[in-house]
This record gives sequence, C-alpha cells and structure tokens, in this order.
Amino acid sequence: MPKLKTHKGAASRFRLTGTGKLVRMYGNRNHMRRKKRPAVLRKYSRTFPVAPGQAKKIRRVLGV
Repeated sequence: MPKLKTHKGAASRFRLTGTGKLVRMYGNRNHMRRKKRPAVLRKYSRTFPVAPGQAKKIRRVLGV
C-alpha cells in the first residue's frame, strides 16, 4: 500500500503539541488588521485546541 501524503493545506493550519493535542490559530486575523484594537490582535495571536469532533478528521489528513 502506498504511503499517505500529508494534506499541505491542513499542515499549515494545524499542528501537534508535545502532548499530542491539535491546536490551531484564530481565523480572520489579517483582514482589516489596522482597524482592530490591540487587545483583539493579541487574542488572535494565540493558539487554542481544535474541537474534539474535528480532531479525528484533521489527524487523518495530517497522517498522524
């Protein structure tokens, strides 16, 4: 059976932590960035965990 290829679109959006959790960035962080308040921009710069219902699908496309 051939090797599974990583879905590069998903690889750029999600990553695995050291403990094996999937994390992602907030969306919409570059659109009209100059108008946004500094507190909002700081919030967008953080990562947070992927929803449990989506994690199984994301792991499959990442080849993890």
